[in-house]
Amino acid sequence: MPFTPAATNGDARAQTGREPRRSSQRAVFDARQRLTSTSGTRAAFDFELLDEYAGSRISGELALPAILLILALFASLWVPVLAAAAWVATVIAANTVVVLLCRRFKRSEPQEYSAGYWTMRFILAETAYGIAWSLLSLFTLTGAAAHDLAVAMFAMVLVGVAANAVSTRTLPGATLMSTLPVTLTVGLNLIVSGGTLNYALAAVTLGGEVFFVYLARQMHGSELESVKHRAEKDALIFELEEARHMSDEARRHAEQANIAKSQFLATMSHELRTPLNAIIGFSEVLQSELLGPHAVPQYKEYAGDIHRSGQHLLNLINELLDLSRIEAGKYELNEEAVSLIDIAEDCRRMMEIRAQAKGIELAVSYAAGLPRLWGDERAIRQVVLNLLSNAIKFTPQAGKVQMAIDRSADGGQLVSVRDNGPGIPEDEIATVLSSFGQGSLAHKTAEQGAGLGLPIVQRIMELHQGRFDLFSKLRFGTEAIATFPRARVMDALAPVVARTERLRIYSDAG
Repeated sequence: MPFTPAATNGDARAQTGREPRRSSQRAVFDARQRLTSTSGTRAAFDFELLDEYAGSRISGELALPAILLILALFASLWVPVLAAAAWVATVIAANTVVVLLCRRFKRSEPQEYSAGYWTMRFILAETAYGIAWSLLSLFTLTGAAAHDLAVAMFAMVLVGVAANAVSTRTLPGATLMSTLPVTLTVGLNLIVSGGTLNYALAAVTLGGEVFFVYLARQMHGSELESVKHRAEKDALIFELEEARHMSDEARRHAEQANIAKSQFLATMSHELRTPLNAIIGFSEVLQSELLGPHAVPQYKEYAGDIHRSGQHLLNLINELLDLSRIEAGKYELNEEAVSLIDIAEDCRRMMEIRAQAKGIELAVSYAAGLPRLWGDERAIRQVVLNLLSNAIKFTPQAGKVQMAIDRSADGGQLVSVRDNGPGIPEDEIATVLSSFGQGSLAHKTAEQGAGLGLPIVQRIMELHQGRFDLFSKLRFGTEAIATFPRARVMDALAPVVARTERLRIYSDAG
């Protein structure tokens, strides 16, 4: 089972505990926002809605006076021009006050923003603006024809209510106060005037007021939903950015930890190898009794144990150095044309004594006519030795190990090492292929390693642009296949035949 650093578990626990705390903080924040909001949603949404209202009023700064002038010209057909001009001047002045107030809101600092303060000021300004519109009902005092004037005022009220409802859609209180005064005064005026037509016009005026106020509220709801979606999108983008930042930070720490680990392994392996050379050398001298026979026969046996243990430790250190160089990107291939069969045969002879000691049959199969391979001989030798060593290590007494050198399906070359050992559980294959990873079988055997053999094979094959596959089944054995790509196979080229045109000289005789 792979080793899991305690820091990783701690980070996982911290992350698990952070999520409920973040959810509760978000719930408290939302509740506080709803309590301080004038719209019952969020205080931030209030600012967005007021900003939209101010922008709408400012954008209609010229359009609304133009509509008022048209209505004044239309009214001048029934009322004196001075009365129409006085009414339009009053409404334009009130509208200018509203626009100036909106501009001031736009220029205000966000830190000084108060939703209740600005909402109240806007509603008061819209109330004055609505009262200015309601002066329209005074046209009846000019002595104009009541029948024609009633129809004109009705039309002007509908235009004004519609324009104001659209402009103030994001502030329901402003919509009501800018349209209700003119609707009530003109409606009452029409009712007082009497007559079926006037009653009908008054009913339509009041119905229009209800309709446009309802329409404005619907538009307010749509705008509020749009603001909510925009806020959720911004929050999601912020969370994604935060997650990306945390991921980059975690990756940076992981890379630093990996570099520190590789440097530590390289340094410690180098420092350990120096005294090991002396231990192995002197133990070999003692074992061979070069300085004379030992007085105690067991000393030679002890020297042999020291020598074998030193060799085993030296092999582990060499594997650590190779892995650290590979991970640091400093493992350089010394490439040349090599024979995969010759390398495999050398490795077989080196491992044959070890196999015979366990009574294991070591069978080989070499394909005929294999061309040379372009690669690092030392690295390829290490691949074959690691595969054979693993197979012999985990194959029981009187077992069988088969090594085959053949062409791959895509025209490359492969090394296959198969044994009839106990096999590896399927869920442990990924662990075995990871650095320092060992399966359950490795923990039970007395001949353990550092769990670096197969990971080094995998990295060396990647450096050769090749592939390493491990197939295993419990109680049936394991097969390891290292495949070199077609691009590294040095197939013989067809001979080049030079064709030269023969020069024929013709001479005319006679």
